Amino acid sequence: MELLVAVDGSEESNRALAYATDIADATGGSITLIHAIEPEIYDTGGEEPISESDRRDRLVIDSLDAAEEHGRAIIDEAIEFAAQRGQTVSGELLYGQPARILPEYAEKGEFEALYVGHRGRSEQRIEFLGSVARNVIERATVPVTVVR
Repeated sequence: MELLVAVDGSEESNRALAYATDIADATGGSITLIHAIEPEIYDTGGEEPISESDRRDRLVIDSLDAAEEHGRAIIDEAIEFAAQRGQTVSGELLYGQPARILPEYAEKGEFEALYVGHRGRSEQRIEFLGSVARNVIERATVPVTVVR
């Protein structure tokens, strides 16, 4: 069983990875980690589209190079986390909007399942800001497990 886990360095994505490692252990499956970077944000000098309340919780990165370095660090930390749970995993950086690129990659890679973390915002905020997890579910052609 080939499992795909989206990681962003959050506690929620670590919980999704922990859940996926349990599934991989039980099924003899393998895990690939992915982290999405939106190059258009950095190439055009735009700002990361986050709310003011999230700003203090998230790292706003000034350049694509820094975003790639940060993404590799997130993947490396997740690889170590999985290793502590007895799983050897691989990781890859993707470029594009997470809500679009994650389901596309899952389908092209012929993964059997996609695991994502979800921060559990209020319904009003989800409607206003959108939800990566919700959009991934709507677009995915493989089963998606959202872990809170």
